Amino acid sequence: MHKHIFVNLGVRDLKRSMDFFGKLGFTFDPKFTNDQAACMVIGENIFAMLLTTDFMRGFTDKALADAHQSTEVLTCLSCASREEVDTLVEKALAAGGSSKRPAMENGTDMYGRSFEDPDGHIWELVYMSPAFIEKGAHGG
Repeated sequence: MHKHIFVNLGVRDLKRSMDFFGKLGFTFDPKFTNDQAACMVIGENIFAMLLTTDFMRGFTDKALADAHQSTEVLTCLSCASREEVDTLVEKALAAGGSSKRPAMENGTDMYGRSFEDPDGHIWELVYMSPAFIEKGAHGG
């Protein structure tokens, strides 16, 4: 079975992206970081590979999506609390990100907000109560 996940995202300015995510508290694995790519550590086995668009083009013969114009993926990260959701979004906004939607709320069970990074990629941050996770989104 798979051991790690690497989400690959094209970025126009790698240093700007690393600075942005660094302000949110993310770190980068130097073993997989150079002038074309940066390995952002999200969790123990979860990584986002920030690839310069020129470098990313070498992995596909399809056109790369301009995340300011279209959405190819929504990356959702779980948070330990509503406060963590708010803190990360506020850090993203202070670092130059933008917010396009109001907060999403489902009583005390679920709370989420999102931001766009400087390249237009959408990051969803969500808190789900332990009871909500236990019963599942469909009440199972």
